[in-house]
Amino acid sequence: MSIFDGWLPSAQRYDSPHYDARPDPADITLLVVHNISLPLGRFGGPHVSDLFSGRIDYNADPSFADLRGLKVSSHFFIRRDGRLIQYVSANDRAWHAGRSCFRGREKCNDFSIGVELEGCDFLPFEAAQYATLAALTMALCRHYPLTDVQGHEHIAPGRKTDPGPGFDWEVYRKLLHKKALDEPALAGVIAGLHVVKGLLQSQ
Repeated sequence: MSIFDGWLPSAQRYDSPHYDARPDPADITLLVVHNISLPLGRFGGPHVSDLFSGRIDYNADPSFADLRGLKVSSHFFIRRDGRLIQYVSANDRAWHAGRSCFRGREKCNDFSIGVELEGCDFLPFEAAQYATLAALTMALCRHYPLTDVQGHEHIAPGRKTDPGPGFDWEVYRKLLHKKALDEPALAGVIAGLHVVKGLLQSQ
């Protein structure tokens, strides 16, 4: 995967209006892993992309009533079959983390890249999703000074629960290190990447 001006040409692109400029474009150090499905637990529909691109039909499902007026986005979305969709340039600030804190820094949107996995807290994720996430992480590490990967639940504890117990951090970590063996130039970067489940906000 290659990145040009914050975009991956290999990803399907849906431009979102829900983004703005980062306070410091050089300060992109955190990758945040989320999950999402609309309606909850149902996969493959258009509603996630519609939500992030600001065109969701709130009448399509009763549960969507709570989404009215919500302006959110993510940089990336990984479907159950591993297909990758991008909504916001990684150079810009997507609105994915909300109220959050990491290593004593609030407003994680300022310095993070958000990746949504199609799923929910109570189901395991697919092998194709892990493969795409690992490949995407490698691509991002080539272009941005990432130092940490955290779940949304870890930067917004008590408020968010994703990606949840269905996400296997060890599978993801092993895939990253395996890919790094094939790319010696990135081996040191991946070895130093903190993929830590549940790192305390104060750390």
